[in-house]
Amino acid sequence: MDPTLHHTTSSFVHETAIVEPGARIGERTRVWHHAHVRDGAVVGADTSLGKNVYVDAGARVGDRVKIQNNVSVYEGVTLEDDVFVGPSAVFTNDRYPRAQGDWEIVPTTVRRGASIGANACIVCGVEIGAWAVVGAGAVLTRSVAAHELVVGNPARRIGWACACGRVATRSDAAPADLRCDACKAAGVPER
Repeated sequence: MDPTLHHTTSSFVHETAIVEPGARIGERTRVWHHAHVRDGAVVGADTSLGKNVYVDAGARVGDRVKIQNNVSVYEGVTLEDDVFVGPSAVFTNDRYPRAQGDWEIVPTTVRRGASIGANACIVCGVEIGAWAVVGAGAVLTRSVAAHELVVGNPARRIGWACACGRVATRSDAAPADLRCDACKAAGVPER
């Protein structure tokens, strides 16, 4: 895609954004102000990359993902479909970084429907389970189970999240039914 292109037939790229040749952008995806998508990056359909988002070569972003402003998605990071990443969240990709020498990329995977709050720091080598929630400002140093709700530094479990994003329970053990009272009342099936 031409980095100077403002609109394509199927996606929108702001005039200040850079989409390098070789980057793959899905149908109806929006790339906003000052975003940069590197050659070799893959961004799915119906996705929104906010202002100043950076998607590195080798990073994978699924369909219907929303990445808010000032987020960098580095090589080795995979965001599956329906993921939300809040403003200024940080992904790392090397456990022992140095200015000189080779990088040792350690993969990180964020499973379908998970949400990451503003200013969270995701240390590489973890998996964030489907529909999990990482609270704003959390420092995640371990993997998180599906539907798990974590906060703090280091991040710790404080409950379990419904697929709608609300707290299903504050218990330590995952309940059999992970729907919140609002979803149950509305008759929304668990995803």
